[in-house]
Amino acid sequence: MTGLGRRVLVIAFDGWNDAGEAASAAARRVRSAHRYEAVFSVDPELYFDYQYTRPHMRAEGDGGRALVWPEATMFRPVAGDDPVELWVLTGVEPARAWQAFAGELIDAALSHDITGVVALGSMMSDVPHTRPISVFAGSDNEALRAELDLERSTYEGPVGILSVLAQAAGVAGIPTAGLWASVPHYVAGQSPSPKATLALLSKLEELTGGRVERGELPAEALAWEASIDAAAADDEEMTEYIRQREQTRDAWDSPAASGDAIAQEFERYLRRDGEGPTKPGREDPRR
Repeated sequence: MTGLGRRVLVIAFDGWNDAGEAASAAARRVRSAHRYEAVFSVDPELYFDYQYTRPHMRAEGDGGRALVWPEATMFRPVAGDDPVELWVLTGVEPARAWQAFAGELIDAALSHDITGVVALGSMMSDVPHTRPISVFAGSDNEALRAELDLERSTYEGPVGILSVLAQAAGVAGIPTAGLWASVPHYVAGQSPSPKATLALLSKLEELTGGRVERGELPAEALAWEASIDAAAADDEEMTEYIRQREQTRDAWDSPAASGDAIAQEFERYLRRDGEGPTKPGREDPRR
């Protein structure tokens, strides 16, 4: 068991923090491994703008239809004898009252004796789909950084709800780490990105000591990569671009490369102003 403790809350949110739907898919995979039940959910009327994040109509099994409202909900595993319990918090990034939103959720985490938090995110980046997906692993907690070999971000600028929740958890005394997968920006239309989801799950297991069943994800990741290979085969410009990205990645991975390469890429991503394809989760401005 690591410094994150036995009861770890895994956080992932749709939208800005979720390029290629990699983070939200990872959270769903965690939940699919066991039976979970909701233990806390915020009041959507307080935090969501329904013109920005609209409710959805869903068909019911009895032939009726029901409205599904945006939410943020905490789930706990119902049964199991795993030495590490992976709890899950998922939802939609709120439109207002972020401090109150974070306060409610962290209070709920404290009331359920959560011992650690891992926030999952994914970002569009200048990386090749043919190489292993890189994952930035960081923490503001000095003890966690020393134990788990995590980075400390020096970023200053705009952030998403994951950063707000992570800071609130840290202030409340809950050790917190963040994982960000780099998704190739030139495959923005190839969502979801199961290869990035697999990378997040592997790093999550490494940090927490928990175990997550992969199911069909490995096969889906291979199919995802093959589909991009097929598209690139008919596009000389794309093929050349991928080759350049491969050369850059191979240089990063060489023994002579700096160990700060991934951290520097993460910092470059965060400093971008959100224009163009490198902004994660914003292909649809209504999200």
